[in-house]
Amino acid sequence: MRGWTVPRFGEPRDVLELTDLPAPAAGDGQRVVRVEAASVNFADILYCRGTYQERPPLPFTPGLEVAGTDVATGERVFGPAVLPHGGYAEQAVVGTSYPWPEGMTAAQASGFFVAYQTGWCALHHRTSLRAGETLLVHAAAGGVGAAAVQLGVAAGARVIATVGSADKAEVARRLGADEVIVLDGPVAETLIPAVKELTDGRGADVVYDPVGGDTFDASRRVTAWEGRILVIGFAGGRIADAPTNHALVKNYDVVGVHWAAYRTRAPELVEAWQRELEALWARRLIDPLVGAEYALADLPDALDAIAARTTTGRVVVTP
Repeated sequence: MRGWTVPRFGEPRDVLELTDLPAPAAGDGQRVVRVEAASVNFADILYCRGTYQERPPLPFTPGLEVAGTDVATGERVFGPAVLPHGGYAEQAVVGTSYPWPEGMTAAQASGFFVAYQTGWCALHHRTSLRAGETLLVHAAAGGVGAAAVQLGVAAGARVIATVGSADKAEVARRLGADEVIVLDGPVAETLIPAVKELTDGRGADVVYDPVGGDTFDASRRVTAWEGRILVIGFAGGRIADAPTNHALVKNYDVVGVHWAAYRTRAPELVEAWQRELEALWARRLIDPLVGAEYALADLPDALDAIAARTTTGRVVVTP
């Protein structure tokens, strides 16, 4: 079968190799699936670089989540891939898997795990987003941000979305955001006055930040009294500092969200969250947005687009 491997760590385009691979074998409690779609995540870039929290042994096939057909049973399932046999190949190994939700496309199903699980964990476990609160979502047109916008709307929050362009602003509005801020200049100069105006100076109760860096720095200044800043990731490239004196004066929380750790530390929570998410899908209160589909051979282009933050919704690879 054809698939991508990472024989050494580095930038994805420099290290990824498309080659012929032996078909993978499933371990206990695992499935081998014929991949119909694999969702592309920013974490895949970090895995290639060797800078993610976990380092699989080299060589490995990246790709964290897939939707496909069980080669043994013919069932259509989706779920997280098990490295080293990740989703960027014609076949992959999945561990915990879920029945393909009725009405979803392959591309949607492939992206219905990590982003929505992260959002539910952040908004309903690491904090408790309440109806009527103001939720500020950064990078709201991207895969992780889009899921957070939809989950915020479903929870009854007022959602303020930030995006990088006018085109992405329209995407955020279609996702259900009540207000959209286009950050087309220095973040602090744009974000701070806009949020203060939209909230009559009060600020956001909850900030969902997958960007970090300057975005986190500006977010501290627009977090409401007793607000919560959810640290989702660092797509902006810089890990920001959190001055404790500022947190003390405004009584806000800086909350880490390392969702992946729950898969080993508390898998029963992941199962419960998935049931909640599937119930929201059944009521169509959430609807995975697919922004682009790439052929398997074009994976480096997909990862470049993710790194450049030019994408909207989920980006998927279809073998």
